[in-house]
Amino acid sequence: MNLKTAILVFANSSKQEVLNKPIFGGDKLFSELNKATLKIVQGTGIPFFVCTERDQIGNSFGERFVNAIQNIYDRGYESVITIGNDTPHLQKHHLIESVKQLKNNNFVLGPSADGGFYLMGLHKSQFNKNTFLKLPWQSKNLAKSVSLLIKTSKIEVTQLEVLYDIDTLEDLKTISKISFDLSKMIKAIINEILRPFVQIFRGVITNTYTYQLYSFYNKGSPFFS
Repeated sequence: MNLKTAILVFANSSKQEVLNKPIFGGDKLFSELNKATLKIVQGTGIPFFVCTERDQIGNSFGERFVNAIQNIYDRGYESVITIGNDTPHLQKHHLIESVKQLKNNNFVLGPSADGGFYLMGLHKSQFNKNTFLKLPWQSKNLAKSVSLLIKTSKIEVTQLEVLYDIDTLEDLKTISKISFDLSKMIKAIINEILRPFVQIFRGVITNTYTYQLYSFYNKGSPFFS
């Protein structure tokens, strides 16, 4: 156990997540993701703190996120590993590797496929609250901007593998195609959410196929009068 490092789970409750993300039936999904994320974090043996919408302070996402990080340093920890609750492929080894890199005084970044990040690990000496507040939060340039910011300080950035997080239904469709290492429960919930869209897609294909057959075999009267 590394008592100098703490994990910050910066994640809203499932009820708040469905208000922010347009995914019908997402409350059940995010509730399960919250449980799965906590199970992974607890398995590391590293001290952790969960910061939901009830604990967050600030008017913007950037302010709330930066203030949450500062709060961990104020508690006496020297390094913070921040994660969310919306990255189904996050595993224990991502957190363990982050601790290892922090011990080597490296900055750790786990980039998301959409240009943001699902994990950030940094020592308090690498953190400047005012500078971080100016980053383009919730944009596709966030991970790149953070990396450039740290590199200008001549600090080595260790980049983890790119993972997908869940913000939209399209993200969920993508994740469903690479769900081989997800839990049975999360797979089932994802399939349940996507089932109506699969049925609609199949309906479109069926109707198109019927139309094509009818067009092919209708060799009598013209199709349009």
